[in-house]
Amino acid sequence: MTLPQTADNILLAEAGEGTRVQLQSIVKSYGSNTVLHGVDLDIAPGEFVSLLGPSGCGKTTLLRVLAGLEDLDSGAVLLDGGDVSRVPTNKRDIGMVFQSYSLFPHLRVVDNTAFGLRRRGVGKAEATTRALDALALVGLGDFADRFPHQLSGGQQQRVALARALVTEPKVLLLDEPLSALDAKVRVQLRDEIRRIQLRLGITTVFVTHDQEEALAVSDRIAVMNAGTIEQIGTPEELYTTPSTAGVAAFVGLSSVVSGVAEGDHVVVWGQRLPLQAPADGPVDVFLRPENVHFASEADAATDALVQESTFLGSMRRTLVRTESGELVRLQHSPGIHPAFGDLVRIAISPEPVAVHPRG
Repeated sequence: MTLPQTADNILLAEAGEGTRVQLQSIVKSYGSNTVLHGVDLDIAPGEFVSLLGPSGCGKTTLLRVLAGLEDLDSGAVLLDGGDVSRVPTNKRDIGMVFQSYSLFPHLRVVDNTAFGLRRRGVGKAEATTRALDALALVGLGDFADRFPHQLSGGQQQRVALARALVTEPKVLLLDEPLSALDAKVRVQLRDEIRRIQLRLGITTVFVTHDQEEALAVSDRIAVMNAGTIEQIGTPEELYTTPSTAGVAAFVGLSSVVSGVAEGDHVVVWGQRLPLQAPADGPVDVFLRPENVHFASEADAATDALVQESTFLGSMRRTLVRTESGELVRLQHSPGIHPAFGDLVRIAISPEPVAVHPRG
């Protein structure tokens, strides 16, 4: 794919097709503690892949191995088929953006952005031109002469992004770059990063523990747990067909209720629901809140008592306790206002569900 040149921005004019990234059987330990257990990951050129998981699952360590900031114990890191496992970080042609902005307080924004180019021996005039292009790309063309303390947190993170992009790296690595920002700025910058990544066609790996961020920007998501990749797939695949109970519980909201699986379906509260994968016997069933709804007496599967109801703008999310004591979330119109203690009747939409054997 050839990206069209936009205006006179050098970065856009030279945008390529991205770099293939392969992590093969990556093992990393700290003393007796093994953090990565033979991780395999193949990222297509120009793809945006997120590493998603709870704290301590190994996602940042994997990113640092890819960057060359951590030595691996065994395995290989390949960029476009070339083994860079023993290549120093500054020779891997990788750009990184961290949670902390790490800007030089005594340098203007344009000089902060051009710093990496100057270290590579690029002349001042060319480095300044390229830095201004990078700042324009992230929407800070008018802030080049300011100092970091004159910028907001979101603007400082944009400078850090411009600094990572200005060297035109083969791969862009983002290590929880949005977690220090407030919610509105985080969403704006998240969307901006995705827009820029698509325009440049640069292969990008994004570390986050925020599932909403990962679902919003990724081509594929690798869900990590205890130093392994539990499942990798598109956001839609992970949400609708989680392969494990851990993925079902971590990606999106789920209520866990008891059921009995019988081949291609499961019985919950007397309702027969299709299964995403065949199973038999007692199981835990993962219900998405949008697939549980209030029902009439004739259609109801079970009675429940309202525990709480939260207004979320375009929708309302209500937590109920069923007759058997199970807590279940429903997602519904904000026009429905259930109150604490209300007796309601609920049912489940006949969508395929994920299950996990009980016990």
